[in-house]
Amino acid sequence: MHQYIAGEYRDGRGPSGTRIDPATGEAAETLRYASPADVDDAVAAATAALPAWSGLTPGERADALLRLAAELDRRADELAAVETAQTGKTIRMSTEFDVPGTIDNAAFFAGAARQLQGLAAGEYAGRATSLVRREPVGVVGSIAPWNYPLQMAGWKILPAVAAGNTIVLKPSELTPGTTLLLAEAAAAAGLPDGVINVVTGPGPSVGEHLVRHPGVAMTSFTGSTAVGRRIMALAAETAKRVHLELGGKAPFVVFDDADLEAAARGAVAGAIINGGQDCTAATRAYVQRPLFAAFTARVAELMDQVVVGDPTDPETDLGALITHAHRDKVAGFVDRARAAGARVLAGGAAPDGALAAGAFYRPTLVVDAAQDSEIVQREVFGPVLVALPFDTDDEAIALANDTPYGLAASAWTTSLARSLRASEEIQAGCVWLNDHITITSEMPHGGYKASGFGKDMSAYSLEEYTNVKHVLASRESGPERPWHDTVFRVRR
Repeated sequence: MHQYIAGEYRDGRGPSGTRIDPATGEAAETLRYASPADVDDAVAAATAALPAWSGLTPGERADALLRLAAELDRRADELAAVETAQTGKTIRMSTEFDVPGTIDNAAFFAGAARQLQGLAAGEYAGRATSLVRREPVGVVGSIAPWNYPLQMAGWKILPAVAAGNTIVLKPSELTPGTTLLLAEAAAAAGLPDGVINVVTGPGPSVGEHLVRHPGVAMTSFTGSTAVGRRIMALAAETAKRVHLELGGKAPFVVFDDADLEAAARGAVAGAIINGGQDCTAATRAYVQRPLFAAFTARVAELMDQVVVGDPTDPETDLGALITHAHRDKVAGFVDRARAAGARVLAGGAAPDGALAAGAFYRPTLVVDAAQDSEIVQREVFGPVLVALPFDTDDEAIALANDTPYGLAASAWTTSLARSLRASEEIQAGCVWLNDHITITSEMPHGGYKASGFGKDMSAYSLEEYTNVKHVLASRESGPERPWHDTVFRVRR
């Protein structure tokens, strides 16, 4: 059963689908998808739960989220195993990044729930006192992607419920397992039935019905820019609030005074994290010409050392991609770049032998591609890094900004001036300096340009899930107000 509605598992009333194990290519389980009627039931459950949940004090919601963090910690091994099985990512990623990151997010939003503050009461318009209330938006309908199923579910659910909203979340039909376990853990932690609901199924049938639903006050979506535009159009039909975290094409800028070894290691780790299936992954390395040859040689050498293999083996560095079709899409980008004259210095192919049946692809470094080529401009979403040289600092900034995306970037330099310039002028929601990928619950995550708008994580994300209300109380004692004369005059 892959629907979780009003505190219980249910079979969906839609068509069936088969989940394939990315590492073996074999059928793993049959899923019965939700129907539009199931989505209606989930929205109804969230609507019914909203008054009581939003009526709790911030402290009471915080206590519930702290219990959820403890319950997730208790189930950590199970969550990590399911996350690896459904995605093909390494067990090290699931154990050391995805699961502890989600637990930390739950603990963080338990604290943040008690920090929902507005402007202090004051007098700004004569004899009247103003104050600001923060109130939940209502029922949130969210759609999460397949690359980080557990963490993305947490990023959607936790700020929403911390702010007093209830939620219906649609995970990817490829990876519903840990999202359902999160909802189950929330119930075990004492969150009331209907506060968190999960509906599983394809985007065109289940996701679009959720976004269009008149009972949904807000939509939060993480995924591709193309689908994000579709979500915006659907949400416009009912004028609901939209929060979008979309694609990325993160530049990795290496200046000539950088620590070469640190930059090379950072590039490999940043390019292959989660199989490169990360919107913030390092995808475009721009390297100042004096370091270019040494940098690419070292990156190629390090990529050749990456252990590709069984995701459940703790010694594996790079597991499978999400599907065979996606693996072939990634390979297509590399093959077309090679045909156009680019050179592949490492990887550039799927492994053979025992791994041939899975959706594996080797870590890949491409050079000699044109700045306007698709492998530089479009999101590959695989373990592929393209390296291009630059000469001047001005050129580096211009190249870094020369895609439609603006989610994340990094700059590698020992110069304070260069660091500050890069952090100011690179158009991205996050700019790392001498690092790449590191995130933390206290800091916001979100993009510029075609990478969307709004923030996940941090106290800033609560802005997405609250309405700000101005309340004004007149302190005039009689029937007259100073501004009435401007509109009409009482003639005695």
